[in-house]
Amino acid sequence: MTVGTQFIASGAHDKVVVVGADVMSSITNPDDRSTCVLFGDGAGAVLLEPSAEEEFGILDYLHEVDGSGGQFLYMPAGGSLNPASHETVDKKMHYVHQDGQPVFKYAVRKMGEISRGILKRNGYQSTDLDLFIAHQANLRIINAAAEKLGLDENKVVRNINKFGNTTAATIPLAIGDAIDDGRLKKGKLVVFAAVGAGYTVGSVLSRWAY
Repeated sequence: MTVGTQFIASGAHDKVVVVGADVMSSITNPDDRSTCVLFGDGAGAVLLEPSAEEEFGILDYLHEVDGSGGQFLYMPAGGSLNPASHETVDKKMHYVHQDGQPVFKYAVRKMGEISRGILKRNGYQSTDLDLFIAHQANLRIINAAAEKLGLDENKVVRNINKFGNTTAATIPLAIGDAIDDGRLKKGKLVVFAAVGAGYTVGSVLSRWAY
């Protein structure tokens, strides 16, 4: 979403479609109950275009990368380091491996931190926020981040119960549900936040324009 925003801001493109899609069932081990029951397959998209009103649209974005978490959520084979072979397949190295506890602790801390950070940088407090749309990785992570921000239940979008963790598709799918439910409307101040493998962290602050 932030890359698409920069394409538009630079004048390179008038409109950008950002697609998030993953087929996690192809890289989760059905014998590993710590991962296979968490993930789902999904796809979602958003259309970005210039706003006719300056105060609407994507206001700011904030990113962080912390490489210390690489060993806690990863796929050992499939790239140039360990290309596919009979050995890598036999060892089940093409499946996602996750150490859930450190990933959970990091995600809870950073989801709240980066959301507060982007609000503060733009002169807002969490009480100004109309809607919080987080990466739907884990219900407890979403709830803990919302609690750290002091948000009421009606300001938090949750749909992980419908789709599971569809990774790249979670936020577009959550946007779609929020629009369908009438919770995301023109003028609403929204924070999108995500934590992923690596670790990578990102947030977007937007004043919804439609």
